[in-house]
Amino acid sequence: MNLIVSADRNWGIGRENGLLFRAKGDMAHFRKTTTGKIVVMGRRTLESLPGGRPLPDRENIVLTRDPAFRAEGVTVLHDLDALFRTLGEKEDEDVYIIGGEQIYRALLPYCRRAYVTRWDAEADADATIPDLDNQEGWLLLEQSAPHVEGEGDDELSYQICIYIQRTPQQWSSPPDTEKGAGNNE
Repeated sequence: MNLIVSADRNWGIGRENGLLFRAKGDMAHFRKTTTGKIVVMGRRTLESLPGGRPLPDRENIVLTRDPAFRAEGVTVLHDLDALFRTLGEKEDEDVYIIGGEQIYRALLPYCRRAYVTRWDAEADADATIPDLDNQEGWLLLEQSAPHVEGEGDDELSYQICIYIQRTPQQWSSPPDTEKGAGNNE
């Protein structure tokens, strides 16, 4: 299982259910990395996508506690046990966690890799993920050269970083305390 996220210097990932930064290169990286794969997200992340529709050319899974939630073109699940049963024998590299904050936090222990776009900027984030540079068991494997997009005051710099977790938890047996993760996601 993998995680893909965009984070500022303080590991902020979003504000008011939206991304902190947008850049064509980062979006292209996200598309290339996740196309043809399984993406797992919370309800609010799905609703934040263009038209509130699932991502094309991917198998979309939405994890939510809302038993009444329905959406066309997605598999809706309500707890981690159901997610792990659905994923079954899928290969780690076929599954990408794409947000939001509660989903990232619930599934981070099970992720083997994290693909993180690190922005050389700070934003007024209301959603964060743990600092993988200081998270026990996580190591920075590789980091791209800086990418710069925009001009003048709109110029943004970012790097694509790949982290690995030494010993991720097995997703076939989630702890009882994790059941039901995905509140309002």
